[in-house]
Amino acid sequence: MNKRIERILILLIDFITINLAWISYYYFRVETGWFGMFFKPEFLLPMFVIYLYWLFIFFAVGMYRHWFAASRFDEISRLFKTTFLGVFVLFALIFFDDAGRSESVHSTRLLILVYWGMLFSFVSLGRLFIRSLQRRLLIKGIGRRNTLVVGFNPKSVEIAEAIKRNPPLGLDIVGFVAVKDSNIGKTGAGLKALDTLENIEPIIDKYDVKEIIISLEKHENEEMLRVIAACDRLGVTIKIVPDLYQIISGQVKTASIYGFPLVEINPTLMTEWEKRVKRLMDVVISLILLIISLPIIIITAIFIKLDSKGPVLYKQERVGLNGKLFNVLKFRSMVNDAEKQTGPVWAGKDDPRVTKVGKFIRKVRIDELPQMYNVLKGEMSLVGPRPERPKFVEQFAKEIPLYKRRLLVKPGLTGWAQVKHKYDENIEDVKTKLKYDLFYIENQTLRMDLKILFRTIFVVLLGKGHFEE
Repeated sequence: MNKRIERILILLIDFITINLAWISYYYFRVETGWFGMFFKPEFLLPMFVIYLYWLFIFFAVGMYRHWFAASRFDEISRLFKTTFLGVFVLFALIFFDDAGRSESVHSTRLLILVYWGMLFSFVSLGRLFIRSLQRRLLIKGIGRRNTLVVGFNPKSVEIAEAIKRNPPLGLDIVGFVAVKDSNIGKTGAGLKALDTLENIEPIIDKYDVKEIIISLEKHENEEMLRVIAACDRLGVTIKIVPDLYQIISGQVKTASIYGFPLVEINPTLMTEWEKRVKRLMDVVISLILLIISLPIIIITAIFIKLDSKGPVLYKQERVGLNGKLFNVLKFRSMVNDAEKQTGPVWAGKDDPRVTKVGKFIRKVRIDELPQMYNVLKGEMSLVGPRPERPKFVEQFAKEIPLYKRRLLVKPGLTGWAQVKHKYDENIEDVKTKLKYDLFYIENQTLRMDLKILFRTIFVVLLGKGHFEE
């Protein structure tokens, strides 16, 4: 089944089972009749609040992510840990609620333990029912996805055989895509090598491919990057045999095909609710920081004006989300018209164009403060890959496969690359930072954003260009 239907079914079954656990718990605790309690506000309101509480926690820990060949045991184990930790907060709330009652602390602990047991049991049964239904539907041919294996070698043939032996995976392999022309037409696992990598996009369109499994040899790293860059634009799900994991720089979401661990290139970034919360954080934090840093902004502006001729602020065109251009604001840290003769160039470590004040504000990152306005406008976020100039984006995209994948998320004031590495001085620095940017894109969460913001504070306080582990 597709991801949307799967999520709706899981949400529905969790709604039923979470509330069923509350009904059972309420009945057990109050010892009242089944029908009378449904109309009591002290029953309905807590049930609604409790459901929203668990819904938030389940979303936060990833309980509604797409299921692929996932072990039902692993899912139940995660549910066990999630409900066990989440119930402690409820224990505290119920403890305060019962403070004025005649019930003892011991009985309150027993009741919350009973509720946790009911919740875990009901939700587990609901999840197992949905997963069993899902597997049966896949076996019957409902919701299956056409799959292409990139690579024609012993390992790719083994993977194809494993998939064919296990219909519950819901994958129908249409064939292989080979690297060498000489392999076209050859067969393995009863499937044919359809064409070479140069024609992968037409093959995806022709066979309506939804899943790509990349299984290339270690010396075929460049070919793998070309496949990812091509498939990225088509919205297909990409999984890679982990021998090639280091090339895509640290993505850690893994799946498994019966003994074959895979790394998934995640096309779905943040969920909609996470995006809204992230935007709210951007607006609130940037507004607060602008107000708090107003004295610093005024003092910096005065020193820049006294130190050298030219404007205090300058605008520079940068590439934002999905390639959209915008003007970024910065405090001027170089002499006026620094690139008038040379055009866009990198700033070196001891760049003579940097002013005395500019060296200091770059070191403590004060030069980036005006970009809070870009964050307020929605052109940037507090956390994300740093925006680059159009000329460099095109240059890097030609030299570095996957570079434009950075444009899938809104650029940031700070980012994982900024707390882990120094300013860009050459193409090798760009490649290193891309590794960190890709890691952030594949693993971004609200928790990670907060982690980066806190690390940025240490970077500023220590006056370093990156944060050491």
